[in-house]
Amino acid sequence: MSTHHLPRRTLLGTAAATAAGLTLAGCGTGTERGGPPRERKKGQRITLTFWSWVPGIDKPVDLWNRHHPDVHVTVEKVSAVNGQQYAKMHAAIKAGNPPDLGQIEYPVIPGFLLDNGLRDLAPLGAARHKNRFVGWQWQQSVFGNGIYAIPQASGPMGLFLRQDLFDKWDIETPHTWDDYESAARTVRKKGAWIDTFAPTNGNRFAGFAWQAGATWYTTHGDTWIIHIDDGPTRKVADYWEALVKQQLVKTIPDRQNAWYKDIQTGAVPAWLGASWGDALLAGNAPATHGNWRAAPMPQWTKGADAQANWGGSATTVFAAATYPEDALEFALWLNTDPASLALLIDGGYGFPSAKKGYTTTDLDVDKEFFGGQHYSTVFADAGAHVDTRWKWGPGVDTLYQRLGDAFTDALGDGSSFRSALTKVQAHTLTDLKDKGLKVESGG
Repeated sequence: MSTHHLPRRTLLGTAAATAAGLTLAGCGTGTERGGPPRERKKGQRITLTFWSWVPGIDKPVDLWNRHHPDVHVTVEKVSAVNGQQYAKMHAAIKAGNPPDLGQIEYPVIPGFLLDNGLRDLAPLGAARHKNRFVGWQWQQSVFGNGIYAIPQASGPMGLFLRQDLFDKWDIETPHTWDDYESAARTVRKKGAWIDTFAPTNGNRFAGFAWQAGATWYTTHGDTWIIHIDDGPTRKVADYWEALVKQQLVKTIPDRQNAWYKDIQTGAVPAWLGASWGDALLAGNAPATHGNWRAAPMPQWTKGADAQANWGGSATTVFAAATYPEDALEFALWLNTDPASLALLIDGGYGFPSAKKGYTTTDLDVDKEFFGGQHYSTVFADAGAHVDTRWKWGPGVDTLYQRLGDAFTDALGDGSSFRSALTKVQAHTLTDLKDKGLKVESGG
């Protein structure tokens, strides 16, 4: 039985089971919205549309177009604020007029499968290219025997800090979360806040939980097991709730105007972020040039090396793409060609998913901003120690909204962060059942 033609709900119901070595269950009929793919005739000129928000994406696409005149790719920039790009993509799928290609973060790929929105690239030979990419990132797009995206970049996490202020205040770089809390106390005594607990940033909170050993989605047979309020996540929630209640951190959104001002002035001298944060800090706080450094994430256990990821995305071919073979060829070139990677790196797109075609020092685009530090080695090491058991499941965009609402409510009414997790756990079970999936609570 080929899983290429399984209904997407069946694929999603058994996706992680396949990764765990369990047997796929269920078979049915399914159709791709784009119908049978067309094969471009020799000399035929076509245009592919590509929706993306990646910084500097125009430059590698222009390079492709110069060298591939028969397959012209047109980029349409989409807003990545509050998931606007995905709302637009889902609407286009439902209307029957999506682009040929799209930029989609790993966590939301399963949601597009529920829409029958993505072309299965396995029949086009995508599996031949598996070993060109970091293994755990490749697996984020594999469901059953289907392959639904080509990995582009990840976001291994670390700690960005103002070394000048930490030195001035005699604060050592924190190696553990206990150290971090101690540093937060000293920073607060100096009239600043070490960071913010951004209540609506579910993606970053997921990274904290990931590092602590959480696994929010697992499966048993064809049933999704949801563990959003598991032990590791509760530990993370308790930790940040304590920092908030002691007023050791702010609770404003990160990466918005008020936060940028705090970063610029030193009112917030550190940020737990991802590798792509180098460009964000350098671009928004130029007056702090030379003062920043990157360090590994604080650890729950002294001497441990548990890491996490925030963000990361892939290039997908939509099911309605008329020329999926050409779209796949572009997606592979974009994410593995050394010249393309160099342009993407220069634009600050994240940490490459490709194994070759660049060196770690190539990623030190903002080296002088970080005082001459080869800061990308911090993120390379983090990326090598990410817990590969973590895999996303369906409905993550809704999950993030649920987390944001629950944490915002908790901050407003003084209820516990654990109660927020309990609430989100219950909502997520209902949300997935409403999508027609088999789902149980993992506690």
